[in-house]
Amino acid sequence: MAGELAEEVWQDREIKFDQPPQMLKLRKGEFQIDSINSVEDTKGNNGERGILIVTNLRLMWTSAKASRTNLSIGFSSVSSVNIRTVNSKLRGNSQALYVMTRFNSTRFEFIFTSLVKNSPRLFTTVQAVFKSYETTKLYRDLKLRGAIIRDKELIMLPNEQVYEKINGIWNLSSDQGNLGSFIITNVRTVWFAVLAENFNVSIPYLQMKSINVRNSKFGQALVIETTASSGGYILGFRADPVEHLEEVHTQISNLWKIFSQTPIFGVEYTIEEQQGDAKENFVPRQEDDVQIMEGDDIEPCLLYQPDGEKEIDREPVYNQELGLAVERLKEGTTLQTLWSIV
Repeated sequence: MAGELAEEVWQDREIKFDQPPQMLKLRKGEFQIDSINSVEDTKGNNGERGILIVTNLRLMWTSAKASRTNLSIGFSSVSSVNIRTVNSKLRGNSQALYVMTRFNSTRFEFIFTSLVKNSPRLFTTVQAVFKSYETTKLYRDLKLRGAIIRDKELIMLPNEQVYEKINGIWNLSSDQGNLGSFIITNVRTVWFAVLAENFNVSIPYLQMKSINVRNSKFGQALVIETTASSGGYILGFRADPVEHLEEVHTQISNLWKIFSQTPIFGVEYTIEEQQGDAKENFVPRQEDDVQIMEGDDIEPCLLYQPDGEKEIDREPVYNQELGLAVERLKEGTTLQTLWSIV
């Protein structure tokens, strides 16, 4: 018997530029925390006013002029959030929010400036939500050998509920197997060894790709495969007595299906100063009634490369167009695109 669910979560793990409006719609379990009007994308669209949406998974900025000009920045890609002084076309020298990120081994820098004077909401909300995201990773990330068990009891997460603890579960990661216990909750399945509780694994339902019962050299085994973003692990477990295996498989599969319909990402934050419910302040996005013409414009991601951050100087080469020796350009970059930035 096999179980498999689709739609791996990308919203908190990826950075996307200039996406169709449907890509900015909230997924299951994602909710809007704040909507901040009059925010300038100072790094990539200096002088352009837009709206910044803060959710429990990402930041989304959309231009007020054209909704196709937008950003989606997952919190998992964010390395730091700081406040610095910047030169804005709309506000001059003012404090701005610097969001440093890394995605697919590439660094990106985003700068957002609030055009509303004496309003700290941009800074306080984003910093607080990012902190909440960073401190709730066990809801979303697979964890091996973590400090999650104390005196053979699970250290509970906020809003976590234990449904069952099952003894006599063997982890089949070694030739002999290791005897331990399952703790099944509403957000994850945890296994830990009886003789060494620091030998454990916490598997959030969010990172499960499939759950099956298969034959192994140990007999019938429960096999949990995790998503590629969590390492693509294949974890095998055997129940003692073996009759319990199908019951365990059914219980975990059912909870996984329920979680997939109403996922819990763990991030919680309430806007106290904002009047009304966040849903009431949600600004619906409408797709522009224009045809998007593909041209030779510069790739949007090139606009957000950090200033002064080069890994190594590239060797100089002679450029016939300029009649000068210049540093070899990055792959995919031309002189025309560099002039377009200016």
